[in-house]
Amino acid sequence: MNLIGENITYKPDDQFHLNDVSFNFKKGNLYTILGRTLSGKTTFLKTIAGLLNPDSGNLSFEDNDFIKIPVWERNVAMVYQQFINYPHLNVYENIIFPLKQRKISEDQIKKDVEEALKTVGLVGFENRKIQELSGGQQQRVALARSLAKKAKILLLDEPLVNLDYKLREQLREEFKRIFTQGLSEDTILIYSTTDPQEVMELNGEVIVLDEGKVLQKGPAKEIFENPRNLKVAEISNDPPMNILKGTKNSEKLSFENILINSPSHFKNLSDQGYNFGIRASEIKLDDQGEEFEIELAEISGSETLLHLKKGESKVIALIEEVMNFKIHEKVKIKFNENKLYAFDQNEELVSSPYGVSHG
Repeated sequence: MNLIGENITYKPDDQFHLNDVSFNFKKGNLYTILGRTLSGKTTFLKTIAGLLNPDSGNLSFEDNDFIKIPVWERNVAMVYQQFINYPHLNVYENIIFPLKQRKISEDQIKKDVEEALKTVGLVGFENRKIQELSGGQQQRVALARSLAKKAKILLLDEPLVNLDYKLREQLREEFKRIFTQGLSEDTILIYSTTDPQEVMELNGEVIVLDEGKVLQKGPAKEIFENPRNLKVAEISNDPPMNILKGTKNSEKLSFENILINSPSHFKNLSDQGYNFGIRASEIKLDDQGEEFEIELAEISGSETLLHLKKGESKVIALIEEVMNFKIHEKVKIKFNENKLYAFDQNEELVSSPYGVSHG
């Protein structure tokens, strides 16, 4: 009784939006579609909703051919990033709007709306006009409308992307609570995002999508710890994982004119060239480290991102405090070699701090 996609391809104008995509989604679970802009995430959701028909492949739900079921008969609700609400209606009227189209009693509608309002934290806002709400409250109204429908498939297309940083942080926590406590065991929830942080916090099953192709599937923790290749490593990290071309030679790693110790998890790797990866958070300021020049310093919330270079080598370091730096200033940094990754010349993962190791 799952939602199953088999080899789904959508290729308008000879450009792949979805390219041979397969999946098996189970009821009661959260699935996250992670990908950059134009990776195919919205097309993926619209195909499930019935707003787009694939050129080839199969889509079934509860053993029925979903492609043959018209959009208005699919038990699907979709929340968009643009806060789609009806401005001439108040909060309560917005939420009951799709329910009035169904043969549901007034008492049941009232019960479902009250439950949805409670779930999204909008009890007491029933008579407010949409224009009187903040952006985050408007998005919660859209979510409440979808929850009240009791849809078996709930689709959320980057629902936080248009919100400011602080509001996005707040709603991310609320969404996590709603998804873990407020959903029926019969519901399949599919959430698309460009933000790896959302993926880790929601902690569901993940599909990494790029140019319409599935690059990797698995639990959020597995994607984070063992990205299958360089592209997944780039997509699943913000900022993207630093990649340095270099060589393993006995107990040392060298790239440019930088020499560091080879970590123990690289012991089975042969001595040759690799793409070494390290996250920005694993590069620290250290007076005993290598000297780099600052190209750019960005303050993001309570953190500072340093864009650094040494010769042809460029990295981004994440400093967990607000610090002031000048462009072209010299700083010394140290790499946490115990958190290094190794990708081969085909850009495939061959060694990870978390256990993947191939000779």
